[in-house]
Amino acid sequence: MAAVASPCINVCQINEATQQCLGCYRTVEEITNWWDMSTDEQRVLLVVLEQRQIEALTFN
Repeated sequence: MAAVASPCINVCQINEATQQCLGCYRTVEEITNWWDMSTDEQRVLLVVLEQRQIEALTFN
């Protein structure tokens, strides 16, 4: 299975209210665990991150 690219876009700042990165929408735990996740887990997380981004843009 092909490697999954990290969602990091080098905007590394944690929103204190959501505890999510303002760049990639991951939590600190998700950022820390990214390289230990299976490719399936990473792909699932990418879908979750996309939804978080949509929600963040909708509510702001």
